[in-house]
Amino acid sequence: MSYKHQVAEKITATLSSMGVDTLTKEAVYGMLETPPNPAMGDVAFPCFQLAKALRKAPPMIAAELAGQLSGAPLRESQAVGPYVNLFLDQENVAEQVIGTILTQGSTYGNSSIGQGRKVPIDLSSPNIAKPFSMGHLRSTVIGNAIANIMEKQGYEPVRINHLGDWGTQFGKLIVAYRLWGDEAKVKAEPIKELLSLYVRFHEEVENDPTLEDQGREWFKKLEDGDEEAQYLWKWFRDESLKEFMKIYDLMNVAFDSTHGEAFYNDKMDRVVTLLEEKGLLTESDGAMVVNLDEYNMPPCLIKKSDGATLYATRDLAAALFRNESYDFAKALYVVGNEQRLHFQQLYKVLEKMGYAWSADMHHIPFGMMLKDGKKMSTRKGKVVLLEEVLAQAISDVQKVIEEKNPTLSNKEEVSRQVGVGAVIFHDLKNFRLNDVNFSWEEMLTFEGETGPYVQYAHARACSLLRRGGYQPATTMNLASGALDSKEAWAVITLLNAFPEVIERAADNFDPSQIGKYVIDLAQTFNKFYANVRILADEEDLKASRLQLVAAVVAVLKEGLRLLGLAAPEEM
Repeated sequence: MSYKHQVAEKITATLSSMGVDTLTKEAVYGMLETPPNPAMGDVAFPCFQLAKALRKAPPMIAAELAGQLSGAPLRESQAVGPYVNLFLDQENVAEQVIGTILTQGSTYGNSSIGQGRKVPIDLSSPNIAKPFSMGHLRSTVIGNAIANIMEKQGYEPVRINHLGDWGTQFGKLIVAYRLWGDEAKVKAEPIKELLSLYVRFHEEVENDPTLEDQGREWFKKLEDGDEEAQYLWKWFRDESLKEFMKIYDLMNVAFDSTHGEAFYNDKMDRVVTLLEEKGLLTESDGAMVVNLDEYNMPPCLIKKSDGATLYATRDLAAALFRNESYDFAKALYVVGNEQRLHFQQLYKVLEKMGYAWSADMHHIPFGMMLKDGKKMSTRKGKVVLLEEVLAQAISDVQKVIEEKNPTLSNKEEVSRQVGVGAVIFHDLKNFRLNDVNFSWEEMLTFEGETGPYVQYAHARACSLLRRGGYQPATTMNLASGALDSKEAWAVITLLNAFPEVIERAADNFDPSQIGKYVIDLAQTFNKFYANVRILADEEDLKASRLQLVAAVVAVLKEGLRLLGLAAPEEM
């Protein structure tokens, strides 16, 4: 139990003795504040809400409450106007916080709130036969981090890569391959060659419009199960996925399912039948739609006038499949902000169909990845390929390591961990709804709010443990005065906050909460390192300070892991 929970428990019990039984411990905990100045205390409790129940002015209540609050983890209570300012017994709290982390290790901050229930997460979802651009990075790393955070909260995440592997473009690609394709070239560089064929198709259409008809014909053959069309489509898909997996492996991202759009081809008729049975389908200009006027939304298109089903039909089929397969606690869709209306319509259609579980489905939108402040565009040649970015980042980090630490034994592995980590962290330190401007300089520096900075703080802490001959322990034996500096207390306070940060990140589907936290912890630890002689001559002081360093190592490593970053022990 954190010291804030202990304080809340103590205040709740004291209020009960004063005749206030309406506030629960959870409500009191939610009212606790952190004073703007450490000189005003470690925790503050406002008494405004108690005025009505006690029929007294808040300052009088604060004075009475302060007079009755004492005992661990408190050292002192002061009434300042309508607030009770509480000063903690720092040695008591330090022993408790550090001891808990040393005992729990990587499980510190774990919760059982999810009770093992499944949470399917739709993330990444690139289109096959097209390059994996920096634009796909956001869905991939945000979704992966949210999956890690949900797992930390006791859920079982199901990572789904809903590949864009269906549509008329595959008919066009089949035509292009049959006319101009070379099997050896596709095998050598699948994405590059398939994209080249797709681009050539659109160039040739300018002079030969019949190619469009051929593309539609071959897609119809694909839909009807034509053997050659099916073979080529599956080959394009498999070769694309192999290339994508090289990037996913580099980022240490794995999936539980790669069921893409094509997987739901035989599941959409059921959706149309269900909508008809429930009397929800109406005709509009020859198309079949679900009317959403009562929600002030445009109608949701289910079937085109030619009988073809649409994107919404496919996603309804996917939602039904996921609910039946996973009996989910929540279903998450990490998809760009521009799809907001689509998901609002999707959930409302499911609600009208009578599925109460639609309330547990959440669209997790995010902003754009920009280059020079502008949206990246494949057609305008302004796309930045993720594979090239990762390779360049690794190369740049390797040059820095060769210069700064040429004797490092595992330079290639550390270069990969830091280079890839820099790219991922550059995204995740930002609130997901904000646009992110692609910047080499900001991404790769070892100073400031970057992945390499946090990883270096972790490596520095590990180096201290090695130099100090630290022996792992699961109990905290705090030497008097060892951690009585303001720098040490700032670190302890942050370490104690880690479980709350994880909870906020999970509640808001917001990995940036953890990104900002590990930056704060790295900065605060570096101040402690700069101002306190950690490897003191006195063995008991050194031992206590190294235990604090060991706690920092555990929490930084776990915070980085939740974001999808490695934590090198040397850099």
